[in-house]
Amino acid sequence: MIFAQPYYLFLILLLIPAWVWYYLKRKKRYANLQVSNTFVFQKQKPGWKNYLQHLPVILRSLAFALLVIVLARPQSVDSWRNTTTEGIDIVLALDISTSMLAEDLKPNRLEAAKSIASSFIAGRDNDNIGLVVFAAESFTQCPLTTDHAVLMNLFGSIQSGMIEDGTAIGLGLANAVSRIKESQAKSKVIILLTDGTNNRGEIDPITAAELAKTFGIRVYTIGVGTMGKAPYPFRTANGVVYQNIDVVIDEEPLRQIAGMTGGVYFRATDNSKLQGIYQEIDQLEKTKIEVQEYSKREEEYKTFALWALALLLLEVLLRISVLRSLP
Repeated sequence: MIFAQPYYLFLILLLIPAWVWYYLKRKKRYANLQVSNTFVFQKQKPGWKNYLQHLPVILRSLAFALLVIVLARPQSVDSWRNTTTEGIDIVLALDISTSMLAEDLKPNRLEAAKSIASSFIAGRDNDNIGLVVFAAESFTQCPLTTDHAVLMNLFGSIQSGMIEDGTAIGLGLANAVSRIKESQAKSKVIILLTDGTNNRGEIDPITAAELAKTFGIRVYTIGVGTMGKAPYPFRTANGVVYQNIDVVIDEEPLRQIAGMTGGVYFRATDNSKLQGIYQEIDQLEKTKIEVQEYSKREEEYKTFALWALALLLLEVLLRISVLRSLP
């Protein structure tokens, strides 16, 4: 056992002057009585209360010492336990073009993708996860991190229209590759979600896939959108007007990207299917689990605090009951 704040232990030295004060105070407590001889008192045996008279101050001193130990924060060491870690780094590449506002998924494609991906992140405590967004351009919203609270905050701030409109799938994938290629993880994964065809950017999607393959990165691709037509909100001077637009997803390049890198292509036509896709990816990537041992410090103050409380309560009970004294 070690102490996180050991300097508090010096407070125990305060018990020395406290005991000296107790001794001097007790010596002056009783009045002197002069008698001719003490023969009659020599046959009197001390009562049981005489043996307990110092018990309250002993209890209080022990409680004080225990509270000082609590302040010093005792911690266990060499507490070894088995844990699991995937050893996986994941980058989410998310299409945020205006077509992601179509409402064939509820409330729309973008919000559905954000919500379901957030649930996926919440279940991957041990993974480094990053986020790349793309439309006509691409940028890194969050680099690889295990601080998922920060990642979730950045995830929630994503909106369509943050960057110029368009769908640069190759550029988004290449940006994701650049963020994960130097990773030392056992497994490197990109999950790319889009609802359109590559119509912007200087990098072809297949070229970006070859780059991912070179660095041993597995890419799961998701095409999101219903079959046929989807309601899309158009803003007009009279408010929002909905029109049914054709859903056009160039699935063949998405299949090629997944096939070249050892991933899988999925089509999500509604919320439940998209959720099922993330669950399937979650299970596929848990095949990389390894068991490791690591040391973890545990706070051990609770036992000392409970004993200090118990001793103080016992001291109070003794003072108001069997050891009660008149002033």
